Amino acid sequence: MASGTALIYDDEMTSHKLLWDNPECDIEVPERLLSTYEQLKHYHLLERCVHVPVREGTEEEIMLVHSSEYLEVVKSTQTMNEEELRRVSENYDAVYFHPNTYRCAKLAVGATLQLVDSVMSGKVCNGMALVRPPGHHSQQNAANGFCVFNNVAIAAQYAKRRYGLQRILIVDWDVHHGQGIQYVFEEDPSVLYYSWHRYEHQQFWPLLRESDYDAVGQGKGKGFNLNVPWNKVGMGNSDYLAAFFHVLLPVAFEFVPELILVSSGYDSGIGDPEGQMNATPECFAHLTHFLMQLANGRLCAVLEGGYHLKSLSESVCMTVKTLLRDPLPQISGEMAPCLSAVESIQNVRAAHKPYWKCLMYEEATPLHNLITKSQQMMEAELIQTSTHPTAKQEVGKTNSDEAIKTDRFLESHMKKILFPVPPVKTAAAIVSKADAHFLPISVQVEMEMNAQELKTLFSAFDAELVKEERALLSLQNVVAVLDKILKKEVCNGIAESSLASVSMTFALKHCFDFGLQRKILLMNICQKQQTEKANSKYHISLNWKEDAERNNFFCAVLGFILPVAYSYQPDLMIIVIGPNRSLGVNGISLLTCLLQGLAESRILVVIQDTEIKLVQSVAKALSGVPAPDFGAYAPASQENVLEIKRLRNQLQQEWKMLRCSVRDWISGS
Repeated sequence: MASGTALIYDDEMTSHKLLWDNPECDIEVPERLLSTYEQLKHYHLLERCVHVPVREGTEEEIMLVHSSEYLEVVKSTQTMNEEELRRVSENYDAVYFHPNTYRCAKLAVGATLQLVDSVMSGKVCNGMALVRPPGHHSQQNAANGFCVFNNVAIAAQYAKRRYGLQRILIVDWDVHHGQGIQYVFEEDPSVLYYSWHRYEHQQFWPLLRESDYDAVGQGKGKGFNLNVPWNKVGMGNSDYLAAFFHVLLPVAFEFVPELILVSSGYDSGIGDPEGQMNATPECFAHLTHFLMQLANGRLCAVLEGGYHLKSLSESVCMTVKTLLRDPLPQISGEMAPCLSAVESIQNVRAAHKPYWKCLMYEEATPLHNLITKSQQMMEAELIQTSTHPTAKQEVGKTNSDEAIKTDRFLESHMKKILFPVPPVKTAAAIVSKADAHFLPISVQVEMEMNAQELKTLFSAFDAELVKEERALLSLQNVVAVLDKILKKEVCNGIAESSLASVSMTFALKHCFDFGLQRKILLMNICQKQQTEKANSKYHISLNWKEDAERNNFFCAVLGFILPVAYSYQPDLMIIVIGPNRSLGVNGISLLTCLLQGLAESRILVVIQDTEIKLVQSVAKALSGVPAPDFGAYAPASQENVLEIKRLRNQLQQEWKMLRCSVRDWISGS
């Protein structure tokens, strides 16, 4: 199994720079790379990565996407003077050329392909390429939007040709629509392209009708182009997560990609002058974590935009920390997507209903009388009344003041959310020590505790249990691992127990005795209870009927469990897996993998089952072994879909991340 994270960077890519005054392009500067690289040094991330040398992309590789005529134009800029470079630049939209641009653009392509080769050959599991110039706007015959060669589109074509891949997922979280990638693959069902972008009803650059939600692809590619248009500024962490939960992840798990390419633009982060969004750096860690559960963890992140240097560098570092499988910090902010975000999500789900099984029971229809459009018109009128000469003179000063304010916020924010990583990721206490060799080598197997200490500890809980050796051993396993988690000596752990329900109760009491008075998420995976308690905000019963031959738990995890868990934001999670469960090993492993984004990965899994396959699978999920192939997606039965909808309608007022339609948003407010 591949392991390790590649980082690809070369100082030479900073030699591409603007030589004349051009307010449209002056934010795309070499310092974008330099400050990011320095921040990676600051967090000691460089020495933890596998360094892969940069090479130039060949002309043949560049022409996988671009025409020979366009290639010759870019090549000719090497010998031009400043006036000639300016004239060529004016032929394109928001682009500048420098005598070193051709060399840097070839290095950007080559670095991206080196990353793909490293991941696909098994040299590393994942990685990031820090490149300039960016690429996702450039087209077959044109530079566009700071972009010269389309690095990610070339990488997808290259991976298909060299490795015979049939399903590639491209995720573009840059704040601008990557229309260049869309144009290349809009008729190609082998590439699923997902982009969210500031759109504002076609009032934001690149001002294209085909950036809207109903541009679903063409011909055989229909359904393989997912655009989530943001129709207002200020989108934050909960809006981005909601788009993943309710749009990207269900479709991506059904698509079953073999490789993930991320157009990693961080102008969608807080403080960026282009995006004007509010997502904080740890949000990109969570997005990366979700994507790592696909394609056996084969993920290549390639830098695109990002123009606030502090926001950019911190966000890149959070992405790289996640690729290195560090536990994630808690995500900040209220977990409640705004109305405009929910409106866009509803429209995308409705537009793609004909193409994806995960959306086949979707009731939502596109909203043609858009709520946010009328709001935007009113806002535009207010802006027009304030654009007198004095106000215009203040714009530059205001932008500078905002940048300083964001710098100060991020300095404080990162100190609050970052925490020391425990020396051991995962601990295990299992009944049969002979089975320890089935566990990942990184898992620390806990030794037996002192018998007298145990009896003293447990007698306060239930004196009768102490008399039973079987019960004593079960509780010993639980406390051995739970103690390590509470003391932050390990991130998470797994304990075998012959008495799952008793162990669950004891674990909760032990947490309170330890002094943990904060939020605990308790998840009990068991048979349907004989006497059901009515659902409430803090007690939810999900009656899921899983067909033994179908892999249909994705719907429950992505559409219900994750949104509720992220709404709650627990400080510790306890997952109890009881006997005679209806949920299979794959479903439990998927759940364990995805939930690790929460509670700084503090999870205790208690298993009342000696089935070594289950124990091994959960231990791998906890320890960060690349996620297994969960198999082909099977749509949930109509009965299960109705169960999810029933619970969503009942609980969306309390757990706002469940909202995925405007009706949900309004009824839950």
